[in-house]
Amino acid sequence: MSMGILNNIELQDKGRKIVSAWLLVGMILVLGQIVVGGITRLTDSGLSITEWEVVKGTLPPLNTDDWNIAFEKYKEGAKHQYEIKNPDMTLGEFKVIYFWEWFHRFWARSMGLIFFFPFMYFLFRGYFSKKILLRLGIVILLAASAAIMGWLMVDSGIQNTQSELESEILRTRVSAYRLIAHLTIATLLFGYLWWTYLLQRFPERPLKNMLKTRRLAFWVGGVLVLQILLGGLMAGTKAGLVHPHFPFFVEGDQLYHQLLNNKQIGVDNFVDYEKYTTPQAWIQVFHRGTAYLLTIMILVLFFRIRKENPSERLSKGNVVLVILLGIQFFLGVITVLNSIGSIPVVYGVLHQAFALILFGALLYVTYWLRKPNY
Repeated sequence: MSMGILNNIELQDKGRKIVSAWLLVGMILVLGQIVVGGITRLTDSGLSITEWEVVKGTLPPLNTDDWNIAFEKYKEGAKHQYEIKNPDMTLGEFKVIYFWEWFHRFWARSMGLIFFFPFMYFLFRGYFSKKILLRLGIVILLAASAAIMGWLMVDSGIQNTQSELESEILRTRVSAYRLIAHLTIATLLFGYLWWTYLLQRFPERPLKNMLKTRRLAFWVGGVLVLQILLGGLMAGTKAGLVHPHFPFFVEGDQLYHQLLNNKQIGVDNFVDYEKYTTPQAWIQVFHRGTAYLLTIMILVLFFRIRKENPSERLSKGNVVLVILLGIQFFLGVITVLNSIGSIPVVYGVLHQAFALILFGALLYVTYWLRKPNY
């Protein structure tokens, strides 16, 4: 083998490792952004900044006058939230919610820079294959879509016209439905970037064909994504406050009447969900029911993979998947039990973070179940 061919192989291998590390960092940053978004949501910080300033908004207010101006904009733009939930808010308390929304946006800006400059360097060096380059284009589109939907989500809670202030819909926070649209795109971005990393890091294919097991893994993935979105809807509507008990029907009479309250069952009530408890009760039922279904499906997947005499990587991923399932179920129970008066931020954020980590573990298992070499 000539020296030129050897050097080319070494260059390709070096490029693969460097790009893999870069993709992994990007995936971790996306996970961090979703976690910070969860804190922003649970602390009702999303409406603290009522404008989208791409360049100027990079820095927070730097003096007392600027802080007072930002506070007045919040009082006007998020009038319902301020007057109904925070009428006694001090400037110091406003700075706390402002920080989380600013930090969420700052993290997004930082991700863009961290992605862009290495991307241009790797492109110049020829480290990208055509397949990976195409996938990175989709990553950029997903990231841009997440940013746009993020602003549309914030805009849904801003009251900046007389008609919006007089609207019959009571909204003291961002729309839960736009929130889950934002979360959907972010989850897809996280999963797609993780899969891209796996393709770059482990280009080899499995040797064994496990078609039926792979199909089951896809179904589990669909249910898990649905569960993540229902979790976002739980947080966005504060549905955990309706019935903070476990097992499900410890105080069943209260929830029973909420679920069967015909006066509150209708499209309009689900749109204006802050006024009614029935929509929140049904959301909690769906979230808990999907959790039980998901638990059963993952356990079935776990035992089916064990029977297949899996590879070492698949076997380890399978074990990690079940361990994460147990942790996630426990965090869900703890979050619900502590949702008395307000959603516990620490438990809620951990619950969301492990949902994404569980999703990543499932994708890893599914990756090693894909079509074999032959």
